Amino acid sequence: MRVTGDLMSKARTGDGDAFRTLTEPYRRELQVHCYRMLGSLQDAEDALQDTLLAAWQGIDGFQERASLRTWLYRIATNRCLNARRGASRRRAQEWNVPDVEPPEPTRLGEIVWLQPYPDILLEGVTDDPQAGYERSESISLAFITALQALPPRQVAALVLRDVLGFHAAEVADMLDTTVDSVNSALKRARATMQRRPPAPPSRATEDALVARFVRAWETADLDALITLLTDDVFISMPPIAFEYEGREPAQRFCATIFRAGRRFELVPTRANGQPAFGAYLRSPNGISHGTGLYVLTLADNRISAMTRFDNTVLPWFGLPRSIQSR
Repeated sequence: MRVTGDLMSKARTGDGDAFRTLTEPYRRELQVHCYRMLGSLQDAEDALQDTLLAAWQGIDGFQERASLRTWLYRIATNRCLNARRGASRRRAQEWNVPDVEPPEPTRLGEIVWLQPYPDILLEGVTDDPQAGYERSESISLAFITALQALPPRQVAALVLRDVLGFHAAEVADMLDTTVDSVNSALKRARATMQRRPPAPPSRATEDALVARFVRAWETADLDALITLLTDDVFISMPPIAFEYEGREPAQRFCATIFRAGRRFELVPTRANGQPAFGAYLRSPNGISHGTGLYVLTLADNRISAMTRFDNTVLPWFGLPRSIQSR
């Protein structure tokens, strides 16, 4: 306690090293919090930097009525609320796959700013045992996407109360509102979020299913691929707005990709607690070029969703832009 007090005193006198020592233990979890609020890793990192700057500039006014962690969450939450209210979100992109004419989409998605979150960034982020969501579901793409459709204050109430386990009074203080207002926002958010993300299968089941997916995708075996999909499988590809829902639309989409003669190599990684792959397009010169990242959502022993992100996210996962073909 004395050490923390000494660091706080030094930080208040402008000691940047002391401030970093105080805030570094919370940096990773604050980034995850901002990601949940904003759905974009780039926006989350911007919000985190704004949070730390505001905390540095305001540390002298921190009166320690709440913990440093709670104070930082207050700043981060309000930075994210401001970003959600006034952000110029990424615009939808046009279809940009050369020599492929896509089938008519089931619908056009609105959450085109969604980005994946590398599992490696979740290391060291602990769960609150009193919270209502396990980390695997509270970071899943389905959950993050659903949050983006909620009004900003409902998102804040749900994440702070049900994901992070803060008390209603703490959340009311963070949002400069009343406990009744927090409970009302939380009730509405819970009603909207009644459908929880599917429980992930066992690791053995996941490994077997993923291996079958890789074989089917790399060999362009459409029949084998379709047997792995649920009846209501959902394919999306932010920032392109095209979405395909149901096995038949998914089959038409995948057939179009394979029919164009495109053949891929998949390099495994993990995103949002889910199996993911860097997708590399084979070329005649023996070099496979990164075209994007696929993230799979599994339900029981089937694939219930596949989300494709563009190749700009590959470096976040330590994946190269190109590889030597196998």
